[in-house]
Amino acid sequence: MTSRRGFLAGLMAASLAPQASWASAGSPAFLSAGRDAGGAFLLAGLTETGEILFRHPLPGRGHAAAAHPRRPEAVAFARRPGRFADVIDCRSGAAIARLEPPAGHHFYGHGIFSPDGSRLFTTENHYETARGVIGVWDAADGYRRIGAFSSGGIGPHDMALPRGAPGLVVANGGIETHPDSGRAKLNLPSMRPNLSYLSFEGGIQEQMELPRELHLNSIRHLAVRADGAVGFAMQWQGDPGEQVPTAGLHRPGNAPRLMAEEDARVLNMNGYGGSVAFSADGTRIGVTSPRGGVLQVMDTVSGALLREYRMRDVCGLAPSAGGFTASTGSGQVFAISDAGQHRLHCADLAWDNHLIPLH
Repeated sequence: MTSRRGFLAGLMAASLAPQASWASAGSPAFLSAGRDAGGAFLLAGLTETGEILFRHPLPGRGHAAAAHPRRPEAVAFARRPGRFADVIDCRSGAAIARLEPPAGHHFYGHGIFSPDGSRLFTTENHYETARGVIGVWDAADGYRRIGAFSSGGIGPHDMALPRGAPGLVVANGGIETHPDSGRAKLNLPSMRPNLSYLSFEGGIQEQMELPRELHLNSIRHLAVRADGAVGFAMQWQGDPGEQVPTAGLHRPGNAPRLMAEEDARVLNMNGYGGSVAFSADGTRIGVTSPRGGVLQVMDTVSGALLREYRMRDVCGLAPSAGGFTASTGSGQVFAISDAGQHRLHCADLAWDNHLIPLH
């Protein structure tokens, strides 16, 4: 039998044992979903220069991912209207859990952990009622689903952790969809996209809507700056020839500020903001368009469009020390700076929509 002294020594040793961290998975800088040359789908961890540290198979096409803030665990989300979210141990590739939404729901491709990593939040569609839902999962108990609440609108897509107050900021795109109709958009005349600031229990703290004339500009993707400003990327559902902004800034308590809206070059985006990110110093905001094959970078003070970079099928975007890092559907990863674009790496696969930073 174990002695009391031995038992206590074991407890102390366990408490002092190093916990698994992202360093034990190679300290990846980014996560991205992709598809390899054989057509298989995967989640990969990338270095700062775009080299692949690890890759793990997915049962279908992925969209975005969430990284646990403490443990080397990632959740890979299916592309809308998918019904899987795979939780992966990024050290070994072991499957920790496969999350499925309740009957009548599907995932929207994004999720995020609470700051302490105890809960995972997922954007979902309750498609019979066209109601946006945030699912809540207990990350400390095998990712058991423990609740859900309204997203504050229709079609929640991306969400982020705002600065200054605990809770979530959700991009409700405003578009009603149903799996029986594939990816068809069912309510364009009555769209009302918004940003909803929610408590972790689902209470609405604030909502921001675009001007009525831009109600067809679906708010889709988010970035949060250190001072609390929220950057958002939009996807225009109206006449493709109209000159409409694809990026904006919002500070809680204020009206939104739309970027470069008077600059004719916004037409080069083809009305589609694919990903959005602030530069590391917060002075610039970048938005990609795979449809336009372009990355546009704007000044966050003046709103002016500063630079435009041409890259075929560019979509993934994240901040980096010199500006931005971007990924493309042809497997390329680029460093973006005022000096131009520089290819860092090219893999024999297609990167999907998002480049998720781990720092």
